[in-house]
Amino acid sequence: MSYTCYLGGMEVPTPAKLTVKVKGKNKTLVLLNEGEVNFLRSPGLTEITVPLVFPMLGAARSPSAYLDMLEDLKASRKTTQFILVRSSPSGRWLFDTNMTVSVEDYNIVEDATKGLDVSVDVSLKQWRDYGTKTATVEQSAAGEQTVTVEQERDASTAPTAKTYTVKKGDTLWAIAAKYYGKGSEYAKIYEANGDKISNPNLIYPGQVLTLP
Repeated sequence: MSYTCYLGGMEVPTPAKLTVKVKGKNKTLVLLNEGEVNFLRSPGLTEITVPLVFPMLGAARSPSAYLDMLEDLKASRKTTQFILVRSSPSGRWLFDTNMTVSVEDYNIVEDATKGLDVSVDVSLKQWRDYGTKTATVEQSAAGEQTVTVEQERDASTAPTAKTYTVKKGDTLWAIAAKYYGKGSEYAKIYEANGDKISNPNLIYPGQVLTLP
């Protein structure tokens, strides 16, 4: 089985392992004469620890490119997609892990005994869409009150960019993963830009692509 990993819209070196913590929110109370009672609640947010190793030599990107991406996500408080694609030895797609996350923390380790590579432990936390509601209270002449609740637009329906300017190191798979949540949706971008892209594996910095 082979793996391909994406974070921040970039393909990153595949981690040797993942630590996934699914947090529970259930609470147990002891009631007099009744014993223990377990109150079931919705599960908490999933936390993922990703140990990454960024090669200093012989890689498409330098460690600083990955570190700049992590710092931008953390400092700007942006969410992104963490994607781990699993494929068979023949190249057939099996399944993927695709989760909207925030970068909570990351620790950089430079160990002279491990050569020039830079090791980074990245802590990610699941992010869920949410919306807000506005309640309006009106009172009639007879003194009766009515409450109207309006659902405001949640973050998942916010407008998205309609074009994207290709940067060095980009691939259609990575762009699709960033904007659609699945790299396998790259064909949508390819088909919408047939006048600009003759080969889906060949895109160039500076190209302005339409995102359908």
